[in-house]
Amino acid sequence: MLDIRKQGNFLNPTNSCAQYYRDIMEVIVLQHLGKVLVVDDDPNILELVKLYGEKEGFEIVGISNGDLVLSAFNRENPDVIILDIMLPGKDGLTLCRHLREIRMVPIIMLTAKGEEADRVLGLEMGADDYVSKPFSPRELVARIKAVLRRTKTPEILTNWNLKYPGLTIMADIRKVFVADKEIEITPKEFELLLYLAQNPLRVFSRENLLSAVWGYDYFGDQRTVDVHIRRLRKKLASLTHEYLTTIWGVGYQFTAPSKEREEIYE
Repeated sequence: MLDIRKQGNFLNPTNSCAQYYRDIMEVIVLQHLGKVLVVDDDPNILELVKLYGEKEGFEIVGISNGDLVLSAFNRENPDVIILDIMLPGKDGLTLCRHLREIRMVPIIMLTAKGEEADRVLGLEMGADDYVSKPFSPRELVARIKAVLRRTKTPEILTNWNLKYPGLTIMADIRKVFVADKEIEITPKEFELLLYLAQNPLRVFSRENLLSAVWGYDYFGDQRTVDVHIRRLRKKLASLTHEYLTTIWGVGYQFTAPSKEREEIYE
């Protein structure tokens, strides 16, 4: 069992409650960094990621052919996938779609510098983040840590659920139900929807959402938010009420009135 008392002096109960929980989350994630499946046909990139990743405490598994990815995924059960787009065998975009059908593991795409179309397609296929080549290995490791912090949230932070007409967000088990039927949702889609639903009627700029959901260490562009909102709207399209509203020139808001919200504490 993790003893947070041994992790240093930063767990100060006089800090704000939110900061205190963030400190606990940081300790838990850094104690269990996890396994990373890296898919790239460049042996130099595989070696570089392995070197820096293992130095930070990750277990790195490298794959150089797209045809081997699905079997490696089922065998290794990784916590994060780093996926290049151009691969021998199955390409990265096809693999991203197939992986999403199996399990909602965080996926970071590797794209060529300046290839905006590839970045958008990767996000459309369900990727959570992307890094453009050539990249800093420290930046990539920082992004891996960031997606793990967001997906391995301790139960202490998610002991309640949200219920709106036709829409239920189960924060404790990270699931979303539309008309009592579970929908498939990626980790980043879930976090974005949850954040907006926790703050109904509040308007967030794209910069606000990048900072809150992707983290201060996210270096991507604002279209990332647009793509995820578009995917969420498709998944909520059967609802009579449109929860995700665009405020032109400003950003997005969750439009259900606060009085319609029901918080269920476990």
